[in-house]
Amino acid sequence: MIYGIGTDICRIKRFEKWINNPFFLSRFFNAEEIVESNNPDFLCEHYASRFASKEAFSKALGTGIVGFNLREIYVKKDQRGKPYFCFSQELHDKIENMAGSNFKIHLTISHEKDYAVSFVVIESDKEN
Repeated sequence: MIYGIGTDICRIKRFEKWINNPFFLSRFFNAEEIVESNNPDFLCEHYASRFASKEAFSKALGTGIVGFNLREIYVKKDQRGKPYFCFSQELHDKIENMAGSNFKIHLTISHEKDYAVSFVVIESDKEN
């Protein structure tokens, strides 16, 4: 059954300040997400899509960004390029407590010109 859904949209240009400020990057992103590139457009798109994903996740969980740190969740891609979340053990345990031990999280990310958008669905094996 569906535990929750969430979506978020970010203006890519917003991240121009962030890519030159290690404080912002280390505050909001896990080391696994921090990348290097000489292409500022790529970097802004990369961070905007990850930030939108974290926000969409928090909405799907139903907590907002309360009770966990944004660095405890990060986005990776499988061999085909499909995005998925990784969690700290503490956050994984919190999700499991809320959504059940067999929870599944679906993530999709898209970007077009000025915006990055993310959509998250959390499936649960628990009755609400």
